[in-house]
Amino acid sequence: MSTHLYNLIEEGEHQQQDFKYCIKDSRKIAKSLVAFANTDGGRLLIGVKDNGRITGITSDEEFYMVEAAAKIFSNPPITFLTKQWHVEGKTVLEIQIAPSKQKPHFAKNEMGKWLAYIRCADENILAHKIQIEVWKKQKSTRGIHFTYSEDEKFLIDYLQKNSAISFSKFIRLAHISRKKAEEIL
Repeated sequence: MSTHLYNLIEEGEHQQQDFKYCIKDSRKIAKSLVAFANTDGGRLLIGVKDNGRITGITSDEEFYMVEAAAKIFSNPPITFLTKQWHVEGKTVLEIQIAPSKQKPHFAKNEMGKWLAYIRCADENILAHKIQIEVWKKQKSTRGIHFTYSEDEKFLIDYLQKNSAISFSKFIRLAHISRKKAEEIL
């Protein structure tokens, strides 16, 4: 059974996996939970150092810290599953988060501000406000009717010929302001 845990640890940290040595602040864990929920889902292995060394957890306190992160410091609250692994005389807590259908999720930071995060490779990064607007529009039950401008037509034509465009490149090639580009996207 513990072979599976060793295989997970061997994968290292990536888009859907993060290691935490211990939990001292529910707000910081909320950031990870939110990032997983807003992206592809994932798992936290608590009691594992970034280098993959198993340190284990010492009490049930970690579970309660994760629960607080998911229910108090995440909005909307995040559901998760847990599993305990017992190896080398130590306990590793696995937290599994599914990709959410209630995006965007926000985590409350130390200043009391609610921020959305996404998971990118092995990092939790702040979600761009354009992404937040996309999530909000996807939740809308009303259809969206729109017409498009020459700048929007430029973007559509560009994306038909190219697989992607960065925000700054769109601004530069379309010769438009940052604000206008945000509105278009």
